[in-house]
Amino acid sequence: MNIAVNTPKDIEKMRVAGRLAAEVLEMIEPYVLPGISTEKLNNICHDYITKVQKAIAAPLGYHGFPKSICTSINDVVCHGIPHCSQKLKDGDIINIDVTIIKQGFHADTSKMFTVGTSTQLGNCLCQVTQTSLYKAINIIRPGIRLKMIGKTIQNIVNKKNFSIVREYCGHGIGKLFHEPPHVLNYDADDGGVILKSGMIFTIEPMVNAGKRHVYTESDGWTVKTQDHSLSAQYEHTILITKTGCEILTKRTNETLPNYLFSTHSEHAQ
Repeated sequence: MNIAVNTPKDIEKMRVAGRLAAEVLEMIEPYVLPGISTEKLNNICHDYITKVQKAIAAPLGYHGFPKSICTSINDVVCHGIPHCSQKLKDGDIINIDVTIIKQGFHADTSKMFTVGTSTQLGNCLCQVTQTSLYKAINIIRPGIRLKMIGKTIQNIVNKKNFSIVREYCGHGIGKLFHEPPHVLNYDADDGGVILKSGMIFTIEPMVNAGKRHVYTESDGWTVKTQDHSLSAQYEHTILITKTGCEILTKRTNETLPNYLFSTHSEHAQ
């Protein structure tokens, strides 16, 4: 498996792309309210990416995807297509997934938003999913097996009796949207891949409140839970450094748990 080890110049460009991707999620948060359409959210993000950031929204046109962001509501696992007739309701949970291209490099991130008043189940599902991401990030350092990421996520999710979607996973990222390796969200054979300083990939656990099984709607993109249970996803783009890792898509308004520390640029290869 040919996994890219990025140069210092490439890493600096990835930092720029990562910061921009994070800024989009920060910018859109005040708009995630009951009554707004996902098409409107898409348009606000698109204008911000193209006009303010002078960047490219990677999803637009990617294998025919018609919009600039993904908006996945309630039982939608991933790849939800924004639409003018799809309006947010009180109690909904929604994942907004953003990928930016800047200076030829991609950065990918997503988070869950609660619309209005959260439900107990929706709140718990989102918290567990985010915790599984943070716990996975916390173990990352050079020299460990790739599979430890999925094993860590699986341990967190199983304890809460939720289920992990297996059809989709994290991935290498850089000059291309999707690169090796596949970063699975459960314990499985990784082909012996050992993490090295300079590798960059996404971690993106997708967790269902019910069973893990999913299906794709007739639009060819929208993935839903088969039992129509709620689903949640969080995603960060991660750089492996000499001593640990750096969250390239960390939001300025993101409160990290005390156990999680991101090494700074001076540690990067």
